[in-house]
Amino acid sequence: MNDKCKICGCKTREIIQKKFDVSYFVCDLCEFISKDDNARISPKEELVIYSRHNNTIEDPRYVAYFKQFIEAAVMPYCKIGKKGLDFGSGSSPVLAMILEKDYGFKMDIYDLFYSPDKVYENQKYDLLTSTEVVEHLPDPLIYFRQFKELLNEDGLLSIMTIFHPKDDDAFLNWHYMRDMSHISFYTPKTMAVIAKIIGLKILYCNGQRLTSFGL
Repeated sequence: MNDKCKICGCKTREIIQKKFDVSYFVCDLCEFISKDDNARISPKEELVIYSRHNNTIEDPRYVAYFKQFIEAAVMPYCKIGKKGLDFGSGSSPVLAMILEKDYGFKMDIYDLFYSPDKVYENQKYDLLTSTEVVEHLPDPLIYFRQFKELLNEDGLLSIMTIFHPKDDDAFLNWHYMRDMSHISFYTPKTMAVIAKIIGLKILYCNGQRLTSFGL
């Protein structure tokens, strides 16, 4: 049971998705929601879900999706340099390709399944992107602290994840929750609490899915 919030440590309350018989634990203070650790799927099952995604640089809608992210959450706030890391780059590192081709970045990529070499070790970055990743993380603070350590002094961390609806019934019927690989759910308030805990500041949040952090 996740009886303590993985973000702020406060006591959580349990809600149950009856169709799937899965418990979720809600923190009413920081609004973080975590899936019951005992209900998490295996890495092998997770990879099966990822393998169904067929997103490539040749798909104009997918490229436009990332360009919207870049224009809103990256370019207005990336003050220095052009060295970046896309953490959780997927089977085809489309975001990194776009940042290199159209915005002049030199990108490293890391993905647990598709690019598992930890090329970021002993590195510092001007930009760290992580899109549709943090909802998969079992202990988000561990990763957010790592992200902070990877940033240069004026570096930027830009995150994409859909914020949950802050209503129990709506959450339990939400399409994003129904992806069995999704285990951690956030709101803008959650991101603000994370920033405070680890010593970042929020530069941008669109209230729907995008958050950019600076040191």
